[in-house]
Amino acid sequence: MRSNGFWAGGAVLLLLFLCMLYPLLAVITNIFLPGLFFGEVNYTGFGLLLELFDRPLWRQSLTNSLTLGLGTAFLGTLLGSLLAILRSQWSFRASRLLDVSAWVLLIVPSFMIAQGWVLFAGSGGLANQWLGWTWLTELIFQPFGLILVMSLCKFPLAYLAVTAALEWNVSQYGDAAKLNGGGPLTVWRTVHLPLSLPAITAGWTLVFMDTIGDFGLPAALATVYRFPTLPYSIYTAIYQSPVRFDMAGVLALYLVAILAVAMAILFFALRKSRVDFLTSRAVVQAPKPSRYSGLMSAVVLLVLVVAVGIPVGTSISTSLLKQLGGGLTWANLTLDHYISLFRVDPGEHRTLPLLTGMRNSFLIAGMAAIISMALGFLTSYVVTFTRFRFKSLIHLSTVLSLAVPGVVLGIGYIFVWNQRWLEQVGLHLYGTPTLLVMAAIAGAIPYAVRLQIGAFAKIPASMLNAAAMQGAGTVRRMKDILLPLVRGGLLTATLASFGTSVYDLAIASILKPPNYTLVPLVIDKAFEFSQYGYATAATVFSGTIVILLLLLGSWLGKRWLS
Repeated sequence: MRSNGFWAGGAVLLLLFLCMLYPLLAVITNIFLPGLFFGEVNYTGFGLLLELFDRPLWRQSLTNSLTLGLGTAFLGTLLGSLLAILRSQWSFRASRLLDVSAWVLLIVPSFMIAQGWVLFAGSGGLANQWLGWTWLTELIFQPFGLILVMSLCKFPLAYLAVTAALEWNVSQYGDAAKLNGGGPLTVWRTVHLPLSLPAITAGWTLVFMDTIGDFGLPAALATVYRFPTLPYSIYTAIYQSPVRFDMAGVLALYLVAILAVAMAILFFALRKSRVDFLTSRAVVQAPKPSRYSGLMSAVVLLVLVVAVGIPVGTSISTSLLKQLGGGLTWANLTLDHYISLFRVDPGEHRTLPLLTGMRNSFLIAGMAAIISMALGFLTSYVVTFTRFRFKSLIHLSTVLSLAVPGVVLGIGYIFVWNQRWLEQVGLHLYGTPTLLVMAAIAGAIPYAVRLQIGAFAKIPASMLNAAAMQGAGTVRRMKDILLPLVRGGLLTATLASFGTSVYDLAIASILKPPNYTLVPLVIDKAFEFSQYGYATAATVFSGTIVILLLLLGSWLGKRWLS
């Protein structure tokens, strides 16, 4: 019989509350009771909420965020859906490369992609210097251009959602429509589109939420183009003098409210457009050969060259050039930027900033990956195999942590953990790396849970029930039954959590301890001071190390599984 999972469910809910729900509630509470978390209670009413319409910067930030979010959601979902349909219906040579590139874009942080576009399309960038494309600067550095760049960065979210929905072939419905006189357009409009609508809606919502909460793009553009968004304005409110946590809280509330509306639209659309179409006749979709496969490969390669090749290629090229405007000649090629990563000024007694940042970032990401993997294991167990009363709240919390931006989460951590009484009881975590680990866990939980819960769903409960009848306790059942069956999911969740935690610029910027170096801050600071060679060399070097670590972890994991 299924247990109520009280202890496991309670532990999971407590950890999720501390890492996610409590900081979010603190942000909302601080708007109406500013100073509550710092020993002062001052009720200010709802007046500060209405100042959004009186402050030009706040109003512009809201407008920019909505413009960027909605535009990217529509264009990114359109691109991702079309590529997913192309990938699932027909076979062509570039299909595997499309899958790999989608995961690369999903893991690489947006501020690195944006930096590559700045170096390529800026007034002094490679496109202007090498190709004479002066028109590209005006195209990219305006709202439509930013929507285009973000769409090329975020379309994998829609691509993966729609691809998963097209896994099964149910062509009999389309065949029935054709037998009743329906043409190709009618069949697509009345059969295929309704069946794919829930996945398209989910992809649209994911792209919108990820875009509107993005901090990396405005941070990278700040040096060349002023485009304030809500996440960036929240960050500046914290670091202005005097610090205005109440203003940051108001902007965070508006951002969370927009994300809540997006999630509500998703749930409503999924409920209204629910279609149960799988029958015994459904088979796994097998892409068909086409005489236009060469054209399909060319189109996909063109998209990937623009989406991946331009930003990544620009960063690699810049890291190897003495001067950005010197052209691609032997005389202008150099390894000095990479050598500078390991060079210390003789007059200064300090460690190398990049290597120190990599050590700290990898340590934090590694701890967060292991803990989030274990937490994801427990969460999947509670949701799948127990009758814990609040498991729906647990499931909602894991989804919520995917939607809440790192900027909002960072402010909540300041409110919760920067309090005098915590220091008296030995829990003053603000200004310590521990808080960075907790924030990284909160960001990695959605991936850890999503990548494991599918594996848990395939395990019949009868296995655990039989073991329980033989006297095996909960820990014994987890160790001897569940763990061997979901090892692959555990490995994937750990690697994904590590890869997504290394370059979290928002959390690093807000919660870093004094004199504590992290790799995204090293790269962002060098880029901010126009040290493009050093910034790109640090990006390429650290990114290569991350990829090698992931490959090594995957290889060791496969040996463990074999």
